[in-house]
Amino acid sequence: MTMKKISILIPAYNEELVLKKLYVRLHKLAQNTPAYAFEFLFVNDGSRDATLDMIRHFAETDERVSYVNLSRNFGKEIAMIAGLDYVTGDATVIIDADLQDPPELIPKMIKFWEEGYDDVYAKRNSRDGESWFKRLTSKSFYFILEKISHVPIQKDTGDFRLLDARAVEALKQMRESQRYTKGMFSWIGFHKKEILYDRDPRAAGETGWNYAKLINLAIDGITSFTTAPLRISTFLGVFVSIAAFIYLVAVILQTILFGNEIAGYPSTLAVILFLGGVQLLSIGIIGEYVGRIFNETKQRPLYFVEEYKNGTAKKTRRKA
Repeated sequence: MTMKKISILIPAYNEELVLKKLYVRLHKLAQNTPAYAFEFLFVNDGSRDATLDMIRHFAETDERVSYVNLSRNFGKEIAMIAGLDYVTGDATVIIDADLQDPPELIPKMIKFWEEGYDDVYAKRNSRDGESWFKRLTSKSFYFILEKISHVPIQKDTGDFRLLDARAVEALKQMRESQRYTKGMFSWIGFHKKEILYDRDPRAAGETGWNYAKLINLAIDGITSFTTAPLRISTFLGVFVSIAAFIYLVAVILQTILFGNEIAGYPSTLAVILFLGGVQLLSIGIIGEYVGRIFNETKQRPLYFVEEYKNGTAKKTRRKA
């Protein structure tokens, strides 16, 4: 009887300091789970250090190791869909290379998968190694997204999860270029199961995420799954118009009934600046959505592959 295969998808960008530790723990995981065959699929997202060389070395000595080398750095969101395009397992586990998510939790995920769950996602009990400001902004973002989105988004969850093959196939059909994969996991639905864990600090190296990238990801998340900002800007415009009309009527009545002189420069300047700010905010929100439409209408490929190796198969260079 053929064993079921579990693909472990690892996006990697400049992770040379931690890759060996990760491989040792994945190797131990496979040894301790003999009932399943494993595939370790690394996606090198344009690393500038020795990450690719280390992955090649793993692949030369271990048939379970496959890798996809992208032609440049496309970002983690694109690296994940590239990996999903190439996995061959009956189920796929997405895990970061930095070992903040423990591979030792994967057997528990497999257990729930065997019970019929399609998406077994890990929810963090704690976020060790993160500043209070990052925890606060993360909590605020999920609160806002939950309130304005029509799709329920899991809080305090990352990409660490096991996906059944049919969930993987569903994600592969979603080819937008500006991706918010955490929201996509929720959007596709299927039978989900939550497990709790304590997230560890990075095993080595430094994170490639900074606040600018996190803000961009947050904007992608909001604009990908709701048009609420457009509606809010509409309501704000209506409110400002009504307030301006009431103010205008009040000024006219004061002048007619009481003979009050209309204040000139200060009040006019204040109104103009306020209205200008509202207009610029609304235009900016509209611009975010128009920009997304512009990028999607180009229909460019999501990524290009420089090199691919699958187990014992010969290395090839081709586009994807």
